[in-house]
Amino acid sequence: MAKFRRKKENTDTAEMTFIDHLDALRMHIIRSVLVIFISSIVIFIYRNWVFDNIITGPINPNFITYRVLYKISHWLGLGDGLALPPVKVNMQTTSFGGQFLGSITLSFTMGAIVSAPYVFWELWRFIKPALTEHELKNTRFAIFWVSFFFFLGAAFGFFLLGPYTFNFLANFKLGTLSMLESRPTLTDYLENLTNIILGCGLAFELPVATHVLTRIGLLTPMFMRRSRRYAIVILLTIAAFITPSPDWMSMMIVFVPLMALYEFSILVAAKVYKEEQKREKEEWG
Repeated sequence: MAKFRRKKENTDTAEMTFIDHLDALRMHIIRSVLVIFISSIVIFIYRNWVFDNIITGPINPNFITYRVLYKISHWLGLGDGLALPPVKVNMQTTSFGGQFLGSITLSFTMGAIVSAPYVFWELWRFIKPALTEHELKNTRFAIFWVSFFFFLGAAFGFFLLGPYTFNFLANFKLGTLSMLESRPTLTDYLENLTNIILGCGLAFELPVATHVLTRIGLLTPMFMRRSRRYAIVILLTIAAFITPSPDWMSMMIVFVPLMALYEFSILVAAKVYKEEQKREKEEWG
């Protein structure tokens, strides 16, 4: 049976079999699922408030994003130039259990998002014993930064991309006779909102991924600078994938922050690369 080495702080090196690793991973997964389940139950209990004040926020004409854009537009003297037109969406369910099943989906999705920091922490606890003291030193505050960029992306998707996307889709008309009426299902809306929030949350992890890849030697700032033109194409593709609506405005709303994150990631890579070069020079004398 193959064996893996896991190093622990202030203890002798311990040998764990593959089965031991699977058992340890299983416990981390069980605890994560349990926390998600508990969070989902709490959200289900308050489902009406969550639905009225959070889930339907991006399609509510009184949503904070619409009000802020309206004030900014008039403050800049642009009239309603930057303001989004009013949007009114009447959703529907096509089965007797549609609203109940939708509330279940809502609860578990929100439960998973709220529990994300704990899930990240459990994953960190599983990986931590295998790291050296130097690696542990370089990964301080890892959970904070992973959670920070995830929720930053989720907030970006919820407060900015979501309103623009649903506003465009709700006001888009096919033909001039107004014979078609958009009446999306609850499931369709929840799927689009979830894709926007989770997609942006994961996309905003770019600086964290850059830090890790540079630390282990798989990425350099020089490579990132040389690959900027290819990164633009890749980020445009990611933006198109995250954005449910086909309009260029929504796509640019995603692309511009991602490009800014890419440039920020180059600075992160440069800092980490410099630290690693200095450390290697000290080790080799």
